[in-house]
Amino acid sequence: MKPHFHKVPVTLQSSFSIRHDKKPNFGNIWHYHPELELHYVIKGEGVRFVGDNISNFEPGEMVLIGENLPHTWRCKDEYFQNNTNLNTEAMVIHFLPDCLGKYLINLPEAYLIPKLFEKAKSGMVINGEAKQKLIELMTNAVDATNIDRIIILLSILKTLAETDEFESIVASSNTFYQSNESETLRINKICNYTLSNYKKDITLEEVASLSNLSVTSFCRYFKLMTKKTYYDFLIEIRVSHACRFLIENKLPTEMICFDCGFNNVSNFYRHFKKVTGMTPLDYKRKYLN
Repeated sequence: MKPHFHKVPVTLQSSFSIRHDKKPNFGNIWHYHPELELHYVIKGEGVRFVGDNISNFEPGEMVLIGENLPHTWRCKDEYFQNNTNLNTEAMVIHFLPDCLGKYLINLPEAYLIPKLFEKAKSGMVINGEAKQKLIELMTNAVDATNIDRIIILLSILKTLAETDEFESIVASSNTFYQSNESETLRINKICNYTLSNYKKDITLEEVASLSNLSVTSFCRYFKLMTKKTYYDFLIEIRVSHACRFLIENKLPTEMICFDCGFNNVSNFYRHFKKVTGMTPLDYKRKYLN
């Protein structure tokens, strides 16, 4: 998907942005910005898009997004319904690589920080003790003022730079380009339609008509924008929801198969293993254990 440029609001009196958001949902616009983003989900669940990766997110997840890496957190459909009591909550920090001065990252004592920024370009899911320490620091940063803000940000950078308790999100490094408004609306319309209708048979004719393109032109356009076919994109969406159902452990695998839009069990097993590298049973055992 071709991402939309997002201007992160930062006041003239601040070198970086820290927010504690409580909203009905996280929105659905796939976007990028030059700032790095540390995103901690307190409430909310759904599907996370980072670069060319599609995964589930849930409360307690902390992710560091590198500069200009496209991303969005798309909540489950229930979060977009007006009559629901569901809501999301997150703490988010945005900061430019040189927000504390261009000379900081060139200091010999700070050699780990440029390495951190390189790792962040692939996205990082932060785990373990590092995550717990960062939660405390982010909480303190929300109300901090003056020099205390700088000290906390340096502590956050130190924790991120020194930890090995993380998993990279994006396997390959793709180049993404700025998009105009019409292209942003088009690709987000396709994405949202797919997320709302993944349980049923979606034809190429349907999604092509959403884009006002012929099937051939749509297939070429989607592959150019996302580096994958629309069919592969749809399969990844279905598998990501199947992963969530398996973790919840409330339905038999055969029922999950059909609830996620697969037409037969053998097809489901084949696609699930191709996307995750393991069978549904192995996936469930690994998570529950």
